[in-house]
Amino acid sequence: MQSRTLARELALLMLGQTSDRDERQAGAGLPDLADSSLTDLMHRALAGLHQHVREALDRSAEDLQNAEQHLLDSELQDAGETQQAQQLPKVRQHLRDGLALAEMALNRLSAGLELPRVLLLADQPEVRRDAIERTRAVLQNRQQIDSSLDAVMEGWRLMRLPRIDRDILRLAAVDLDTFGTPPAVACNEAVELAHRYSDDQGRRMIHGVLRRLTTAAGRP
Repeated sequence: MQSRTLARELALLMLGQTSDRDERQAGAGLPDLADSSLTDLMHRALAGLHQHVREALDRSAEDLQNAEQHLLDSELQDAGETQQAQQLPKVRQHLRDGLALAEMALNRLSAGLELPRVLLLADQPEVRRDAIERTRAVLQNRQQIDSSLDAVMEGWRLMRLPRIDRDILRLAAVDLDTFGTPPAVACNEAVELAHRYSDDQGRRMIHGVLRRLTTAAGRP
């Protein structure tokens, strides 16, 4: 189960390296789906993830430095102006700002340390094969997948969603139709990807679309 979860995440990163234009409008052919091309796509995705991890750690260090400075400023103000009640709101604000920056840094650090797990385990042959097959399934059937998702969007269009949300939905669709994943598992995996790469609105949208998709297909 863990290897399939990692394969989905790696496939999501690989899809992010491809063009998302509507090929029916552009008149372009299918992308190159050879193993060598998809492996190159994987290498680019992992390189981008590696860079993202480094940037996240750098931002965490900067946030911690800013938090430290805010806390120091509050201590200096408190030491020099304790008798002046009008200065207390400013001291409290410095403390709040410092604590908020520290919390932001810790959250970003936590997310940044989780991502190397994908980099490390992506070397496993079964994870790579599964990721390549999932990416190929999406690219090969994207028009059909997008049409099925559009049909349950209820007044919305798939292409109006952020790119990351579209790709999460596409991967869930091939989970259901190509890989025979139980609907509850496919939905849970998609929501977990949205938790890591999207936002609250994206998670709610993805959950709702997949619920309607499985209902329309007569799946429990």
